[in-house]
Amino acid sequence: MADPEVVPTVTAADADAIDELRAQWHRERPDLDAAGLDAMALVGRITRANHLLGKGMKPIFAEHGLEFPEFDVLATLRRVGAPHELTAGGLLKTAMVTSGAITNRLDKLERKGLIERHQDPSDRRAIRVRLTEAGLELVDRAVVDHVANEERMLGPLSADDRRALDGALRRLLVSLGDTHLG
Repeated sequence: MADPEVVPTVTAADADAIDELRAQWHRERPDLDAAGLDAMALVGRITRANHLLGKGMKPIFAEHGLEFPEFDVLATLRRVGAPHELTAGGLLKTAMVTSGAITNRLDKLERKGLIERHQDPSDRRAIRVRLTEAGLELVDRAVVDHVANEERMLGPLSADDRRALDGALRRLLVSLGDTHLG
């Protein structure tokens, strides 16, 4: 049985939505282990932070005529270096989505003139995807605004908070098997 003294007390000014959810669980199911409720609260915070950060990124991408999945493809091609090209399969490995979703993203980006696709000369079955000059210019502008926006969203965290959170999330991701792309 969970000890009522174990439930963290947070002032109203410091409380977030997860504190309310956790208190509700504690009230309705006092038999649940406090460590389990702590885990549920932490996963809830990670999930909510992901949602709210995504919501905060949308306007920046929209200013550049993009959605996050499109930016993700352009940024992936940009960061691999010149000639800013990967196979469609290589993009699929980094995106963690279905091949149909990648095809849809590539179709949209190709219609916008931001990427071009061509057959791999060394493997006729493979399609290579490359940034166009317009795609390269757009992603280079968008990434500057994107980084500034992320910096703004993380503004309430001190440098020490950021390092601690970064290290803790890295350990979590490694423990979950997320040790490399693809």
